Order: sequence, then structure tokens, then C-alpha cells
Amino acid sequence: MPELRKDPISGRWVIISVERGKRPADFVSPSQKRKAGGFCPFCPGNEHTTTPEIIAFRPASTPPNSPGWTLRAVPNKFPALQIHGELHKMGEGVFDKMNGIGAHEVIIETPDHQLSLATMPQRAVEDVLWAYYFRLMDLKKDFRFKYVLIFKNEGEVAGSSLEHSHSQLIALPIIPKTVKEEMDTAKQYYDSKERCIFCDIINQEIETGKRVIYENDKYVAVAPFAPREPFETWILPKLHESNFGPSDKSFSGLADIMQRVLKQLDKVLDTPPYNFILHTSAFKDEINDYYHWHIEIMPKLTRTAGFEWGSGFYVNPTPPEEAAKFMREAKI
Repeated sequence: MPELRKDPISGRWVIISVERGKRPADFVSPSQKRKAGGFCPFCPGNEHTTTPEIIAFRPASTPPNSPGWTLRAVPNKFPALQIHGELHKMGEGVFDKMNGIGAHEVIIETPDHQLSLATMPQRAVEDVLWAYYFRLMDLKKDFRFKYVLIFKNEGEVAGSSLEHSHSQLIALPIIPKTVKEEMDTAKQYYDSKERCIFCDIINQEIETGKRVIYENDKYVAVAPFAPREPFETWILPKLHESNFGPSDKSFSGLADIMQRVLKQLDKVLDTPPYNFILHTSAFKDEINDYYHWHIEIMPKLTRTAGFEWGSGFYVNPTPPEEAAKFMREAKI
């Protein structure tokens, strides 16, 4: 059974997950796999090697866990947290801990091993976003969970052990520290000014234009004013939306801007590894006037070392204004 343990000094929670240590250690790097044509459990025909699918987009004529799908979501075979059981919160002297209860799922985004979010048809990207939304709506029904973090590790350097395009989600019985800090800061700003800080930033960035990478009718992509990584990019809805969902019952505008940004990154940085995170409001306060859901994309171009770990500072050699300019001018 995994455990969640809280650091009493920083307030940070850590997952102690023994099962994750049992993952196969012999995954080859993406470039080697392409050359060797190695086995991929996510490719069609290999459905029996994954855990049974939770949802799938497939013709009604095809049975579950068989070929014919365009997207599948399955429980992670080596989960960080365990879906079955009770939290059983407890103390150990000054320390707090609980059972490592949660959900850990994999969204296999396409049956085509060679495609990525940047290169698959835009309609397929819309389907990925719908899968995120459906899983969020389902998991929030579980009273044990307070938050679902959706993320993508693209490339071995970014933490992916399989090349086939996929993203993941982890449902948690606590609100992650980073999300809580964002929500608390946004709430303080709103209490002081009665405005959403994200909305103010969006309006200012669109007005000045120097850190705007791309925008369409409903969404804007910006290089944040104080980025942690070179070419860090945030995608936000232009109108206030506190929790992730389909604007006007459609994900077409979000799929457009997401794919555009990823194509720009591929062009400018020669298909970099990256991490992608979706931050949305916590379940207990989904609809509010102070927080604004957003997507953070961080190419893995630098390493976090002693100064960063010890101080909490990030050292970024690329000004966001320059990064945004490179991205805007990329011909895709």
C-alpha cells in the first residue's frame, strides 16, 4: 500500500510508492525503439497487455479491449496511488500520514505510434481534451478525492518511459501544494481588488502583445512574465472560467491553440521533450470568481540543480519576450 506523508516544515506532501519501484527497468530510449521497432503495449493489437480500459472512443461494433479504438483510457499498470481502500488518516508523533489512496490513469491519445499531439489531426486533439473532461467529471464523484491533476510527459528526458503518445492523470485526496498556493494567491488578490488576477494578466498581455504567442477567439497563449523554464508557455481562456470544461460545448478552439503552440515549439526547438500540466480549481470550490484554469507547457531545456533546489529560485537564460517573439515568427 502506498503512503502519503506530510513534511511538517514545508507543508509538502510526498507519495511513498513502493509499486512504482517495480516498473520495468529495461525500457529503451525513444530513438533506440524507433530503430529496433520494439514492442509497444499501447499500439493496437496489444490491448491485452494493458489494464482493462476505463473509457474508449471506438465504433460500437468493436468490443472493449480490442483494436478499432481512436483513444483509450486505462488504469496505470504501475500506479503511484491505489484506487481501493480507505484513507485512514493517522499521526506518528509530529508527523501526519494517510494511506496512498487515489487514481492513476493513462490516456492513450492515438492508435498511431508515430503521431504526437502536434502532428495528429485536430479532431483527435479535441477527443483527448474530451477524455480529460469526462474523467474529471467521473472522478470528482468519489468523495475521497479533492483534486485531479492531468499531465503529460513527452520524451524520455521529461519523464516518459514509453514513446507512444499518452498523457496521465492522478486523482488525489489532497489539493497539491502548487495548486493551493496559486489558488490562495489568486483569492488574496480578489479579496483586495475584487478582480481575477488571471483576467487582469490576460487583458494586460493582450494589450501590450510582447509576450503573446498566439490567440484565437477564445484562448490566448503567452510566455509568462517570470517563467521557470526557457519557452515556458501558458494557455488560458480569455473569458473567466474557474474550472476546466468545453467552452460553448466545444473544445475546437482549445485544440487549435494547443496544437499551434506545440507545432511552434517543435519548429523552434527541434521537437523538444516537454511537460504539460492542467491546473483547474479544486473540487470543493470549482465555480469561483478568483481562479482561472490554465495549461502550462514547459520544454525540458535546462536542469534543476543545487541552487534551484536549495533556494526555490529558477534560473532562466531566455527572456520570455524573446521566446514569444521566436514562437510568433516560427513558420509552421
